[in-house]
Amino acid sequence: MNSSIILASERDPLSKRPDKSSSNRLSSSPPDELNHIPLLKILSSADRQRVLQDLTEQHYTKRDVIFREGDPTEYFHIVKEGTVKCVKSSPEGKECTLKMLMPGDLFCCDAAAFEGALHPGTAQPMGDVSILRMNKKSYFDMLRRNPEAAIEVIKHLGNRLNEAQEKAKVLALDRADQRLASLLVELATKNGAKDPQGIKLPMRLTRQDMANMVGTTTETAIRIMSRFKRDRLVSGTATRLIIRDLAGLKALASA
Repeated sequence: MNSSIILASERDPLSKRPDKSSSNRLSSSPPDELNHIPLLKILSSADRQRVLQDLTEQHYTKRDVIFREGDPTEYFHIVKEGTVKCVKSSPEGKECTLKMLMPGDLFCCDAAAFEGALHPGTAQPMGDVSILRMNKKSYFDMLRRNPEAAIEVIKHLGNRLNEAQEKAKVLALDRADQRLASLLVELATKNGAKDPQGIKLPMRLTRQDMANMVGTTTETAIRIMSRFKRDRLVSGTATRLIIRDLAGLKALASA
């Protein structure tokens, strides 16, 4: 599994707000462009071409919001490039990060979307991002035509449930430094890139982001990260964070 949140009383539905992002259809793009997306790479070349007719690519910056908590679930989204965080806010404006989404990740593929309910959280870009989106009818039509894709969605939902259960356990039982070590291990393992000094995380990650993701204060996250740097577990800044000792972080996370 942080940009201010507009509270429920201040929100307008997504369909009533002007879309400030840029977009384009993918109908002219080659089907192989979708091969890196786990859910879509299992489709035949012919069906991928058909799916391209229904996909729209949206471009957002860090100042944008993809959708807000309480908006109607009109589309399924796939991260093509960049990083997106899904957050939930309290009436006082406090924020909790539910999940960070990387290229290939699907979101809005949960019970809320299938039941026609409202978005349970807000999706915010953590920089420049490209999002592929498809309206629900087209998405369900694709699943009906492709049982293997439907099974992939079921696996995705099962993984999301397991992640939520694990996060609940970690928040309840682990110390703040263990939680932060676990977060860094997860990000490095899933999305890290090799670097001469270790493993580079591909997103901008502030101390506030980290605090919101592991359920602690920003001040505590700052103290822990300072200690991690002294112990040579990590190095760098929010824009270029390097994991220098992955084994050491794993040991701390499981201590």
